[in-house]
Amino acid sequence: MADTLVIVESPAKAKTIGKYLGSKYIVKASMGHVRDLPKSQMGVDVNRGFEPKYITIRGKGDVLKGLKDAAKKVKKVYLAADPDREGEAIAWHLAQYLGLDLNQPLRVVFNEITKDAIKEAFKHPRHINMDLVNAQQARRILDRLVGYNISPILWKKVRKGLSAGRVQTVTVKLILDREREIREFIPEEYWTISTKLASNGKEFEAKFYGYDDEKVELKSEEDVKRVLDKMKDQPFVVQKVTKRERKRNPAPPFITSSLQQEAARKLNFRTAKTMRIAQELYEGIDVGNKEGAVGLITYMRTDSTRVSETAQNEAKAYIQEKFGADYIPAEPRVQVKKENAQDAHEAIRPTSVARTPDEVKEFLTRDQLRLYRLIWERFLASQMSSAVLDTMSVDIDAGGVMFRATGSKVKFPGFMKVYIEGNDDGTEEESFLPPIDEGQTLEQREITPAQHFTQPPPRYSEARLIKTLEEGGIGRPSTYAPTLETIQKRGYVSLEEKRFIPTELGEIIITLIEEFFPEILNVEFTAHMESGLDEIEEGTANWVQILEDFYKDFAKRVAVAEEEMKEVELKDEESDETCELCGRVMVYKLGRFGKFLACSGFPECRNTKPIVKETGVKCPQCETGQIIERKSKKSRIFYGCNRYPECDFVSWDKPIARPCPKCASLMVEKKRKKQGVSVVCTKCDYQEEADS
Repeated sequence: MADTLVIVESPAKAKTIGKYLGSKYIVKASMGHVRDLPKSQMGVDVNRGFEPKYITIRGKGDVLKGLKDAAKKVKKVYLAADPDREGEAIAWHLAQYLGLDLNQPLRVVFNEITKDAIKEAFKHPRHINMDLVNAQQARRILDRLVGYNISPILWKKVRKGLSAGRVQTVTVKLILDREREIREFIPEEYWTISTKLASNGKEFEAKFYGYDDEKVELKSEEDVKRVLDKMKDQPFVVQKVTKRERKRNPAPPFITSSLQQEAARKLNFRTAKTMRIAQELYEGIDVGNKEGAVGLITYMRTDSTRVSETAQNEAKAYIQEKFGADYIPAEPRVQVKKENAQDAHEAIRPTSVARTPDEVKEFLTRDQLRLYRLIWERFLASQMSSAVLDTMSVDIDAGGVMFRATGSKVKFPGFMKVYIEGNDDGTEEESFLPPIDEGQTLEQREITPAQHFTQPPPRYSEARLIKTLEEGGIGRPSTYAPTLETIQKRGYVSLEEKRFIPTELGEIIITLIEEFFPEILNVEFTAHMESGLDEIEEGTANWVQILEDFYKDFAKRVAVAEEEMKEVELKDEESDETCELCGRVMVYKLGRFGKFLACSGFPECRNTKPIVKETGVKCPQCETGQIIERKSKKSRIFYGCNRYPECDFVSWDKPIARPCPKCASLMVEKKRKKQGVSVVCTKCDYQEEADS
């Protein structure tokens, strides 16, 4: 008969933990938070020390009743929510609701859901940490003060349904600032000269450097002509060869933000998807054999790169067995603690490096396996020896004109045998040069002058934006996924070709907030508030004082904005279509599922219809419909017949508006990671390169 109740957040976590604890424990799930501030009102009494008014979250009544009934039948109750501020707050709310004695050690925390970690954690229960709870409360109340004071003003002055969250507003500001940079950017002309040279029959490329040892920039075609005239009919003689050995160290194991960035680069995962799958891997997957359900990775909300000695030793033994002693660093790698890192948890790593991706792949979905492999390989590589590269730089003289060629090759792969960190610009290691000696005359085969123009800074991808937020100390990695989702749902930004673009609405909102609430958009101010929350967590700051310091000036700004902010008429963008019911122009509207067309005669005419993007391709299945672009429930683009549901033709690949020259069937654009985009036939083996 069970005499101890353990409460966790999710059924998956409950199932995994219950297996380890045995029959004397009953494990139940709270299904996340159980109490929160009410949605219908501020829920914070600013005149009584920012006292929050908590209510039971709608739909959680039956869950709480079940937990209360279970608690009455046992001698002990342990609260085992996740090991962070949110988890601590959930534990505190449950203790309050169930009437548990806060002077007792009720709280159990663990960084990984494995048998040893769970059993060890239950040997050392602790008291609920009120500093953690107060840090979470302060963040929640701070966000409520900002949102529930500014949002009603925006409803009145701009449009109903708008919101102005503390972190989300700064995020939109970053995207808008980048767009303004792009608009104001003035391209500048510049030129390059590259030449194909050969040494002992092996070809390589060198680029114009300058005159003699002085670097020169080519800004016009006249500059290029002067170079070409100077080097005309001159031999290409090797003036200097520099060889060096360079070490390259592995990237540290993942923290939350770096996992989000790398999953975006390498797996094309949206931030929310990365966190959802990581949660599944953490809570437990049934891997069959003797283990059954087991957590495959450590806790995925962390900003620490610290790794336990046990995990390091296990990785060392694995590397020794699989790769040999040369792949083990002379000293265990100690990751430098990042400034402001909480360091409460380890880095994100596999709970056992011996549990390889290939061994568990049959038990994982495709996406679970891809993310687990990424985490496993990154961790293993982080514990391996450095790579050694041979680099080579060659200066080549042609009548006083200097060209330079550089290259490198791997002398010892080290960690690169397992994993190489991705980057945002897609650059790869240059190739190694052929044997070249000083004084050698090279064969010149081709020379190519090329005109270029400087490019504006790129729009933010999810990975770049997360990196910028992290570097600025804005929010916490666990908040990035919901923040990016919210600013899109509100219509402040759109995601086009995987890049964020501010909308007209987003620009209007930011302009108004810039005028009346400049501190909310100040990156340094936002980072300072995050530091204040960290100090509350560490017990070195009072949460009520932090809120008072913020609110005394903020309340004055709210009063000014209510009086002085002018109403903004946000006109709907007209489309080229007319309403088939009343003949008026259709306009673009923004709903919870994105843009749609609505009659401009609303409310007299309530006609609406989805926006259809035509491809100009006839449906190959019914031969009467047209293929149009559609979006799945998860916002993934696919292509289908406009006669659906009569015709159910669908394709994830973009159709091409010309038939296959070999069999006249439908052709589509196929995106492949390494080969890029190519055009392939859906019936035969015909394929060709896509137009660039």
